Amino acid sequence: MRVRLTMTPTLCELGRVKRFLTLGLAAPLALSACAVAPTQPTGTTPTGSTVSCSYRTTNQPAKPVDPPSGADVPATGTAAVVLHFAAGDVTITLDRAAAPCTAHSFESLAQQGWFNDTACHRLGTQGVHFLQCGDPTGTGRGGPGYWFDDELARTVTPYPAGVVAMANSGPNTNGSQFFIVYEQTNFPAAYTQFGRIDAKGLAVITALAAGGTDDSERAGTGRPLADTRITSASIG
Repeated sequence: MRVRLTMTPTLCELGRVKRFLTLGLAAPLALSACAVAPTQPTGTTPTGSTVSCSYRTTNQPAKPVDPPSGADVPATGTAAVVLHFAAGDVTITLDRAAAPCTAHSFESLAQQGWFNDTACHRLGTQGVHFLQCGDPTGTGRGGPGYWFDDELARTVTPYPAGVVAMANSGPNTNGSQFFIVYEQTNFPAAYTQFGRIDAKGLAVITALAAGGTDDSERAGTGRPLADTRITSASIG
């Protein structure tokens, strides 16, 4: 199946862009963010077991939140964040070695309550199998008011079931939106894979996906019909 990747600008007066990932006739996966143009990315600077990360200010966050510190970010081992869905708990094991800046940001957002009382706003069930979350506005355009760089060295394709990756609107535009793959899907290696969920969490996501979508974008892609609310998130 041929993968076609295009960049389509929308709402240019607000500086918003959308990225579309289309697999054959399947619905496009719009991994979007809303922010001003990024500054030149600096990447990560290894310093033994830690790295330095750059979290670049963009626009106003969708809800109050502070960027994490970019100094002495752990770059070994793992951490765990539990997303407490209305449908059940989903534990994400964050891979600090593979994506230290991403894991650090995700953990910081969870600690600050960013994911509390939010709903996963986008679901793909035909050709692409994902649940997209992390936007408090539920529009696909909300973000935390900062961007950070891609960490793609360990991103593998096809994306296996259970992998968690960052949504973006182009290179080095990671914010808060992420997606969980619940069935192997041929996405390109353009999205930072930073964690995985276990079999129990995968069962929760698969059950939510079974509820289908409203097909608001095209058949098999749109807003989930099931209750995808994340009531809260906790560390460990």
